[in-house]
Amino acid sequence: MPLYQPNLTTPVLEQFSLQGKTALVTGGSRGIGRQVVQALAEAGADVAFTYRTAEDAEQTAASIAQQTNKRIAAYHLDVTKRVDVLETFERIAKEFGNGRLDVVVANAGVCQNVPSLDYEEENWAYVNDVNYTGVMWTAAAAGKIFKRQGRGNLVITASVSANLVNVPQTQAGYNASKAAVVQLAKSLAVEWTDFARVNCVSPGYIMTEMLTRQPEDLQKLWLSQIPAKRICRPEELRGLYVFLASDAACYMTGSNIIIDGGYTLP
Repeated sequence: MPLYQPNLTTPVLEQFSLQGKTALVTGGSRGIGRQVVQALAEAGADVAFTYRTAEDAEQTAASIAQQTNKRIAAYHLDVTKRVDVLETFERIAKEFGNGRLDVVVANAGVCQNVPSLDYEEENWAYVNDVNYTGVMWTAAAAGKIFKRQGRGNLVITASVSANLVNVPQTQAGYNASKAAVVQLAKSLAVEWTDFARVNCVSPGYIMTEMLTRQPEDLQKLWLSQIPAKRICRPEELRGLYVFLASDAACYMTGSNIIIDGGYTLP
C-alpha cells in the first residue's frame, strides 16, 4: 500500500488544517510540548497530552481548551514503562479519540550534564530510558493503533545534539540518546510506510526550563555561538509541528528538520 496521498486539489492552506483529528503529545504540560498542544489545537485537533511530574497539568489543559475551543485532556504517564504506555494510549484512543489517534508527538525528554567518566548505572539509565527507550515505547504504542486504523502520523522531538557535540557542557548520554532517536525514526519511517509517516524535529537552544535553569554565563556563551544572535522561544516551533502533523507534509517521512537559528552551520 503506498504512502497516503490526500486530495491534491485541496487549497494549500486547508491542507494545514487538523480539523476532525485527534492528537496525543507526550510531555505536553510545559516547554515545547505545551506549545505543541496549543498549536495542534489551534489547527483544529482535539489534543490529549501526558505528563509525569507537573502539578498543574489539569489547569494547563483547561486553559488551552478555553483558548482554542477544542477538547484538551491531561493523562499521567511515565513513558519509560512499556505496558503503561500501551494501556494509556489505548485508553486515550478509546475514551478521548472515539477509537482513533491520528497524530502522536513523542516529546517527553530530559537532559543531564555529566562527565562521561562519572556516569553510573542510575544517571545513564535515566537519560536513555526517557529520551530513547521512552520514544520507542511511545512509537510502538502509537504504531499499533496506526496500523489497526490504517493510517497515522508520528512526530518525534529530537535535538541538534543528535548531529553535533555541544560545548562546553558534558552530555554524552543526552547526545547519544538523541542521535539514537533520529536513527530510530528513520528505521520506523521505512518499516511503516504502509500505514504511517514518521519525522523528527531537532531544535537548537530553546528558551525553556531546561535552558533557563543553567548558569547565566553558560547561557551567554551559547548565545554567542548562534548566528541568529538570540535564543528561540518555544512558540516559534509551533508552525513546524503543525506542518508535520498535517496533510501539507503528506510525502514527508524519515526526515529530521533542524530549527536552530543557524547554530549547526558554522
